[in-house]
This record gives sequence, structure tokens and C-alpha cells, in this order.
Amino acid sequence: MIQATNIVKRFGDLEVLRGVNLSVSEGEVISIVGASGAGKTTLLQILGTLDLPDEGEVRIGGQSTAGLSRRELSAFRNANLGFVFQFHRLLPEFSALENVLMPAWIAGTSAAEATPRAEALLQELGLGHRLEHNPSELSGGEQQRVAVARALMNRPKVLLADEPSGNLDSENAALLHDLFFDLRERHGQTVVLVTHNEELAARADRTLRMADGRFVS
Repeated sequence: MIQATNIVKRFGDLEVLRGVNLSVSEGEVISIVGASGAGKTTLLQILGTLDLPDEGEVRIGGQSTAGLSRRELSAFRNANLGFVFQFHRLLPEFSALENVLMPAWIAGTSAAEATPRAEALLQELGLGHRLEHNPSELSGGEQQRVAVARALMNRPKVLLADEPSGNLDSENAALLHDLFFDLRERHGQTVVLVTHNEELAARADRTLRMADGRFVS
């Protein structure tokens, strides 16, 4: 599902990623761990087409992202990738339901088609009674579950999560961790998790450790 080959990324004279290679199978859950500054988030952003490598190639579902225009990358990202960040990044002026609908609206999906799916996702994540609540009216755990529903809205091939439980208390973090593995069982999602949480990392099918811009044993 994911094939990254010889990924190099530089910021000025600093080489943040030094020829990274990564292969992730369909339906696999992997975790990437390592100290701050190891290159984990930079790699995740490149896998998610939010940033471009200086060298190397990323293929998602067999399609290369190299050479795509900014508009093409945006459309590819919206159709194939879902993102969950440490901070939920919900739009405060919109309800939970409207936030989940955003990716579908961007893709041009009609409200008649998109709304039942958004409602079903929120129901599945235990938020069926919170559809019309704005983010400020939700707990931290509820906000993050809305963000997960939004990430799943367009049935992405890959779910990318960057410290998804880093802003949650231990109880809500545990619930969110369970959710990622439930999603894989129910929807066959391929999941890449960047985390400092060793408990979450240990539950993945594989745990990869980064140091100084490379994977290490």
C-alpha cells in the first residue's frame, strides 16, 4: 500500500531524512518511534504528500506522487489519505457533523450522499448524540474522535496519525488506541502511527525506530 524509496529531505544544510526506505502492506498497522528530531513527523508529512522529498519517490496504492501538480496532490490526498494530528484541528464555527463532512464537500460529493455516511461514522464512534455540537462543547476525547471520523469520511486507503493521543488523558488515550485497531478490523485501513507512546507502539504489527533521519535496528 505504501512504498517509499530513498527519501531524502533537507532544510538548508540540515539533512533531516537520509535515504529512508519504507514498505507497508495493505491493512497493516505500523508505528514509528524515536526521539524528537529523529525525522518521524517529516517522514509522515512526505508520506501524506503534505511535503515533498528532495530525493526519492513515494507510491500510495501503486500510484507515484512524483510529478503531480499542487492541485493534483490535493485531490489525491483528499481521495486516498486520512490524517489525525495531536491537536484535532476541527473548525470551531462548524458542528461535529459539518466538520466530518468537510472532506466530502471538498471532493464535490452531494449532501444527500455524504450526510448519511458522516452520521453513520459519528454513530459508530459513539458520537451519534453529538452531531450538532460545536468543538467547544465536546470533551478532548470526543473532539479527537470527530477528527478520526473526518479522516475516514472519504474512505481513504491510508490513515496517518501523528501523536494522536498526545493531548489526551490516559483513559481517552486508551480508548483512542483501541479505536485504531477496531478500524483496521472493520474497514481494513492501513495505518501509520507516529508516537512517543510505547504502549500504543507495541500494539502495532510492526514498530520501526528512527534516529538521525534513518530507521535503525
